[in-house]
Amino acid sequence: MTERTLPQVVIDPGMPSAVRIFEVGPRDGLQNESTVVDVQDKVAFIRRLRRAGLSAIEVTSFVHPRWVPQLADAEEVIAALAADDHDRVTMPVLVPNERGLDRARTAGVRHIGVFASATETFAQRNLNRSLDGQFDMIIPTVRAALSEGMDVRGYVSMCFGDPWEGAVPLSQVVDAGMRLLDAGISELSLGDTIGVGTPGHVTALLAAFAEAGADLRRIALHFHDTYGQALSNVQAGMRAGVTTFDASAGGLGGCPYALSATGNLATEDLVWMLDGLGIRHGVDLGALVETSVWMASRLGRPAPSRVVAALGGG
Repeated sequence: MTERTLPQVVIDPGMPSAVRIFEVGPRDGLQNESTVVDVQDKVAFIRRLRRAGLSAIEVTSFVHPRWVPQLADAEEVIAALAADDHDRVTMPVLVPNERGLDRARTAGVRHIGVFASATETFAQRNLNRSLDGQFDMIIPTVRAALSEGMDVRGYVSMCFGDPWEGAVPLSQVVDAGMRLLDAGISELSLGDTIGVGTPGHVTALLAAFAEAGADLRRIALHFHDTYGQALSNVQAGMRAGVTTFDASAGGLGGCPYALSATGNLATEDLVWMLDGLGIRHGVDLGALVETSVWMASRLGRPAPSRVVAALGGG
């Protein structure tokens, strides 16, 4: 990239000096692709992301292959990465329950993620549990992982709206999130699963968490760009004190159980904005664009990211 294809830096004093990007492309991105990527390409994708400077990369999921066949090769991916130097890079996997935790344990994983829903309908569709009953499965999984010294990240889906139930009360989201935080997870990611959130909604939800006693330094935000609001929502999150944001290289992904969910916030688009604000993040934009163009060629379609399209012809 030439200097003409880099944003001019204008620092906003209301923003943090640095943020952490949590890359979800290999898991949340690829799980919703119709093309099944082979193990060798998945491993190469993860290694490229690591070389681009991403320090937290969610690599796969130990959900039953019947539900997410795109990630049926989770053990193979983990085994292929086992010989790599993981210094300063965390590579968590998603687990739905204690059976998934057993698979992660056997594979030698030390960082896991668990997921809950903020709504009754999505809990039933995604976990086959009630809104309250899901925690009878999740909390024992968290406690078992913590007892073995694992790091546990938690996700709550449908935090800003549900395609079946519509608006989701802030108190309902806070209750679900606080149950995970109180169980001892290290970080809570709040998901705008169908991309309907707006900046004011982000601000109000984070204020509700702060009022409930949550440390916003333990909160991450996970946006989808269905209505083009993801970057605006990131700005609202940063102004409120959040400094960790989930993103997917190239803008890959969605949610197989929420048909109105389009791609995740593209990591390149997030990096471009952060570069323009002078906010440190540790990611090499050029290497990241090359990676997403490479993965797009494997998937047989252009990357959704605007920045990839502008800089890499993706």
